Amino acid sequence: MPLAEPLSERDDALRLLAAQGERARAGAGRLVLLRGATGTGRTALLGAAAEQAAGRGMQVLRGRGTPEDGGADWGVARQLFGADADFLQEPPASAGTSPAEHRRTQGGLLWRLLETYAWRGPLFVAVDDVHAADAASRRWLAEAARLVDGLPVLLVVTERSQYDIDPAGHGLAHGLSPALVHTHTVAPLSAGAAADLVRAAFPDAEPGRVADCVRAGAGNPLLLRALLHDLSSWTGSATEGPSAALPETCAALYPGAYPDVVSWWLAGAGGATARVARCLAVLESGEADRAAAARTPKTADDGTRREWCPGDCPEERRDTQARTVARMAQADPDRVTGWLTAMTRLGLLRRDQDGLHRYAHPLLRDAVLSGWTSGRRREAHRAAAEELMREGAPVGAVAWHLHHGAAVAEPWAVDVLLEAAAEEVRADRPRCAVAFLRRALDEPMEPVRRATVLIQLGSLECAAHPSGGLPRLAQAVRLPGGSRDRLRATVALATALARSGDVAAARRMLREEEQRFAGRPGPVRTLRAVTVLLSDATPHVSRAGDEPLAPEPEGDGPDLLDAAHRMLAVRHGATGGLISSREAMERIRALTEGPADPVAVPFLYGMAALVAHWADELDEAERLVRRALDPLASFLLHPMHHILTDMRVDVAAARADWDAVLAEPHARTARIRSSGPGPTSAHTQAVIALVETGRREEAERLVDGFDLPTAPDSWRTHRFLYARAVLLAASGQPERALEDFLECGRRQASLEGHLSVVSPWRVGAAECLLALGRPQEALALAEEEARLAEVWGTARVRGRALRMLGEATGGRRGLRLTARAVGLLRAAPGGAELIAALIAHGRLLLAFRERSQAREALHEAVEHAERLGAVRLRRVAEDLLHEGGARRPGAPRTGPEALTDSERRIAGLAAEGRTNAEIAASLHLARRTVETHLTAAYRKLGIARRTELPTALPPAPYGAAARAG
Repeated sequence: MPLAEPLSERDDALRLLAAQGERARAGAGRLVLLRGATGTGRTALLGAAAEQAAGRGMQVLRGRGTPEDGGADWGVARQLFGADADFLQEPPASAGTSPAEHRRTQGGLLWRLLETYAWRGPLFVAVDDVHAADAASRRWLAEAARLVDGLPVLLVVTERSQYDIDPAGHGLAHGLSPALVHTHTVAPLSAGAAADLVRAAFPDAEPGRVADCVRAGAGNPLLLRALLHDLSSWTGSATEGPSAALPETCAALYPGAYPDVVSWWLAGAGGATARVARCLAVLESGEADRAAAARTPKTADDGTRREWCPGDCPEERRDTQARTVARMAQADPDRVTGWLTAMTRLGLLRRDQDGLHRYAHPLLRDAVLSGWTSGRRREAHRAAAEELMREGAPVGAVAWHLHHGAAVAEPWAVDVLLEAAAEEVRADRPRCAVAFLRRALDEPMEPVRRATVLIQLGSLECAAHPSGGLPRLAQAVRLPGGSRDRLRATVALATALARSGDVAAARRMLREEEQRFAGRPGPVRTLRAVTVLLSDATPHVSRAGDEPLAPEPEGDGPDLLDAAHRMLAVRHGATGGLISSREAMERIRALTEGPADPVAVPFLYGMAALVAHWADELDEAERLVRRALDPLASFLLHPMHHILTDMRVDVAAARADWDAVLAEPHARTARIRSSGPGPTSAHTQAVIALVETGRREEAERLVDGFDLPTAPDSWRTHRFLYARAVLLAASGQPERALEDFLECGRRQASLEGHLSVVSPWRVGAAECLLALGRPQEALALAEEEARLAEVWGTARVRGRALRMLGEATGGRRGLRLTARAVGLLRAAPGGAELIAALIAHGRLLLAFRERSQAREALHEAVEHAERLGAVRLRRVAEDLLHEGGARRPGAPRTGPEALTDSERRIAGLAAEGRTNAEIAASLHLARRTVETHLTAAYRKLGIARRTELPTALPPAPYGAAARAG
């Protein structure tokens, strides 16, 4: 595609030139000055006007100013008149003639030569880029403009008119009367005209691609044609079709006409303007990188971006931006402000709603930067960081420039990078945090501080890959420093080794460190507490007969080893059903009253928070979690860290705050790898929350993202098995759900976890057994659950167990048990268990024909479910209300959805081939009741006989048959 194309939106200029040409033909010559910015088409317009004049019988003389001719006299004049102007090269006639007198003489001769040409016929004198012409030719043209009025001569001159940082000299028309000059400013292309050019080049282009090209062209015809020229070279490519997005880097363009045009524009604008343009591009590129990392649109038309420039209003942010760019480029701030405004008017920049000026398209920004070496870019990023720091910009904005910039060698640089890394960790963007910490290592710092950075970096790299950060942590251990720093590094490395699967190496290292700290009781006790915790996390290792711990060292200070053992004893007693919740809370409160080493604090308070959560002391659990996490703010690798992060989402789930559960970072995204950490509590609680809020398909996608056979055998994996079982039961698959519930129970029992404070697997298994017609097995599980619940003693655990026992028992005794469960759960936190108990109680009341009381309980269940957003339980309660005589709002009258729970349950058993008598006996109903329900089911399903039931019935929903009793 050639760059020369028909003119767009220049008809008004051509009409003006045609009119001035007719005026000149009549003997009234004039000077027409075409002014405009670089690339706006001045040369093309002048060429079109010359062709137009030649077509009307005018003689055309052409000349062009170039930087190369700027130092030689009469360069443009010789282009105009050719050999007829050879006299311009002759030396002065006499030695006494001054150069000024000689130039005046030559100017007079040149004017007479112009008159001679004019006597032969009308003249069209075209001089392009007069701003680059030599001084003698410029003076002669200005003088000719004063004299040409009486000749058939039209002087048409183009001149660059653009705001640059270094002010340009006077233009050709300076000093001329306005009556002698007609000035026309060539405006940038409108968006419509630019879009027409794009469609002419690519007729099949999608609207989005057209808009991208228009923005990248910035209203500049030369720039837009260069872009289209580059894009046309890839026509037909599978990756560059009509709907492909425009690239953001010039490296993707070939043959590169677009960046060449940008470089030419910058070269003509001068060194100061080029520096300012590139400094602005550097400043914006840091913002763009930050926005991309945060996954926020960085070029949205609504101006939505992450704020990087401080200020309370757009004007203040604009001024701050201008000052920052000016300091980076060492330019006049007022000129920079004017340049930003002028470039925005031209279309090369645009001002967003936040008040900041930005390049019209990322491709244009990259083209501006392409003329700088990587070294100069790094220096510019360093300067940007320093200026933004001076202006009080957010640490994230400063850190991105530090990340791309050269070393600062100032303490504040490390401070900013560490603070920004902490922000990225809190925002769950570990890759950005890793980038900042790696950059921090390039700065000079004391060994103690370097160890801290290495620990943080190693922690994050281990989170990405179990063994990824081990070299960093090993380096931190070897660095010189105080005992506290070495202790923190040792604990971090031991934790990383244990998580990577090498628990034996972690224990050996801890024992070796004990020997180094011999005679220092505090560090030794801390190391032993960590050893105990790592052993407890992998019980198969501690039971394998590893060598015993060394004797407890003597000396003052907290007995951390004893505290660790006692805290673990409390936890084992709670999960094993050996102590009550009241006794457990008394013990943990006593253990957390005294002072403790900061490295041991997360362990002591973390274990205490876990027990408090099980005891339904949720406020205290949250307080303990906060106290435990405080010393871990910059210490991500600790044996308790993942337990503490799990605790936050577990407390939210205990309160039935499903919105908070699903808002947890990565709660709804599977992140497992073959050697990864497996599902977390956030994943477990997210699956349950999605089921309870009626988003079963999302829950299925989350569960499918994990390969549980390859996940580590841990409490986290056991709990995820329970969540998967809940999903399977809700999907009408009680057989598969039962397998997962029982497997969860077997795994918990292998860790001496019998009480259902971790996962109430017995309750779920019993519901599945009832749905499968195995009431005796369900009753056995419910009785065992009730026995253990009485030991623990909290309202939630006891109420849940009694509800299940009542459903499994049935009859009047079952009714009394569910009533007791409702009474207990009214005092329990959360509310989901209360809804389930109200539904169970209402169902049994319906079975005894006590419809008024049943509707009262079920209406209360619906109200609680509405408040919590418990969609699944609300639907179950509404179905039962309908069965009890209340019509569901908007309920269908026909089809499978119109069936009540009882109708669906009885029709399901009939579809399995059971007779009416068998159904009545198994459900403790009258045979006439079974027949009535079957008749209603046939009518709603639109069938006439029993053999059509299997194909007409959908899978039974969770809870419909499972809690039938």
